Amino acid sequence: MSKEEFPSEKDLAQEDQQKTEPKQEQAAKDEAKDAAEAKQETDASAELAQLQAKVADLTQKNKELEDKYLRSEAEIQNAQRRYSKERASLVKYESQRLGKDILASVDNLERALQVKADDEASSQLKKGIEMTLEGLVRALKDNGIEEIKADGEKFDPTLHQAVQSVPAENDDQKDHVVQVLQKGYVYKDRTLRPAMVVVAQ
Repeated sequence: MSKEEFPSEKDLAQEDQQKTEPKQEQAAKDEAKDAAEAKQETDASAELAQLQAKVADLTQKNKELEDKYLRSEAEIQNAQRRYSKERASLVKYESQRLGKDILASVDNLERALQVKADDEASSQLKKGIEMTLEGLVRALKDNGIEEIKADGEKFDPTLHQAVQSVPAENDDQKDHVVQVLQKGYVYKDRTLRPAMVVVAQ
């Protein structure tokens, strides 16, 4: 065997170096690749966390807006109900003010009728006043305004205003109206003016 057939140590070392250099380069490349992938995963995780935080924030804002919307909707419905109720009340009691104003004239006509009519002229005048009073009372009644029954009735503070009390003659008369000083009137289900009365105690 000749010397040329056996590689020298130098050749072997060189050959080993040539074999290991690519392995080291490959390992370095693999490490760099792994590092890059790890960085990408870290960046992706951070981005995912940011997106999840953003979603949670938007969900919270959406809930707040929905809550505000529902509250506003409820307020609008309440306002509409209040408006409808007030409007119905105004329509129902539209004649109340006019009725109150007319009651003073009714009182004056009733007082005028209490004056004695001695001659023909005053009797004719009294008759005219009676007719006017009847017309007014009828108009009031047609519009839901009626006189409160008071004389002999049990005292009711929602309908009667006691301005004086007198001793009761018997137990049946106790807490009952014995005299009406001024007539009272109701308008539909409201007391337009309570009757001024004397009550037995």
